[in-house]
Amino acid sequence: MAISYNNLWKILIDKEMNKGALCSKAKISKGTMAKMTNNEPVTLTVIEKICEVLQCDIGDVVQIVDMEKQEKNNG
Repeated sequence: MAISYNNLWKILIDKEMNKGALCSKAKISKGTMAKMTNNEPVTLTVIEKICEVLQCDIGDVVQIVDMEKQEKNNG
């Protein structure tokens, strides 16, 4: 199982917002954004700040994906 923030990137595109703007509005560091870009875990506090800025739910931002299943489907 792995973390995916793909839904977050889709929301940013839909809202015409870049990662830098999200960092500023949510008051999160660029290092934290780098972790998310690499699908690494971040704290729920960070996710909460992002959800507040984007007016969305946690499930709209982050999801858990089964990498084995995904690789089988892609292979």
